[in-house]
Amino acid sequence: MKKLLLLLCCMFFVTMSSQKKGKDYSNILKSKNIYEINAFLRDAHPDDPKRSVLKPRVMEMMKEYIKNAHPADQKVKNMQEMLAMLRRRPSTKITFDEMNAIIKQKQIAKYKAELAAKQSTTVYTPSTAQNTYVVNTTANSAIPNTEAEEFNMLMAVSPVEHKNRTVKILNSLFDNDPNAKECIVLIQNKSDCNIIVRMEGVGTTKYRLAVPAQGEGSIVIEKGQYLFTSLVCGAQYASQKTIERPIMVALGSQ
Repeated sequence: MKKLLLLLCCMFFVTMSSQKKGKDYSNILKSKNIYEINAFLRDAHPDDPKRSVLKPRVMEMMKEYIKNAHPADQKVKNMQEMLAMLRRRPSTKITFDEMNAIIKQKQIAKYKAELAAKQSTTVYTPSTAQNTYVVNTTANSAIPNTEAEEFNMLMAVSPVEHKNRTVKILNSLFDNDPNAKECIVLIQNKSDCNIIVRMEGVGTTKYRLAVPAQGEGSIVIEKGQYLFTSLVCGAQYASQKTIERPIMVALGSQ
């Protein structure tokens, strides 16, 4: 009996703990926050009666925001996309495949523009050895950027090399053959430091990709098992990944 009581207590605390970790929407009907209401619509049950009140409300709030926003406001485009989605569906929640399709189309548009311009459209600040990474803000210690020269070398490709790389990426983006031996990897660098992402496969199969701070980059690699490593603002990143389909990896996110 004591063991059963102990088990029930443990289950109760686990349940309470998991509820605390979830988002609290108890006062959602009073909310004036676009992002909070938008999150509720994504998380709530399809039959939740609060949807009928909150969906039209948040759509009006989005319209009002867009109407009064500054021309240079970076949030406007995202708000317009969310509003368009809410006109077609219950919420802005999208599936993994839909997200992949959106990323793919954005990548195609980007690399088509670069191919037409005959040069990279990526804007970045070159690295220098003096750009140090703070590794311990409390102790105010730092280490020099030992990858500066390598990063700059990887970014400074010739027009011919850039064209060949862009054509290869576009071919991979348009290739829907599941039996293809290669696929594309998109790296998003959400940190304030230039980074190099290294992908080490079986044997001598190795790749490296330079990605500017707050930027992104793509690379076509052979399918298989890889160890992804990088130095992100002084912090070591390492992750084992199986590459069998196009993927996106975000680094430096909070």
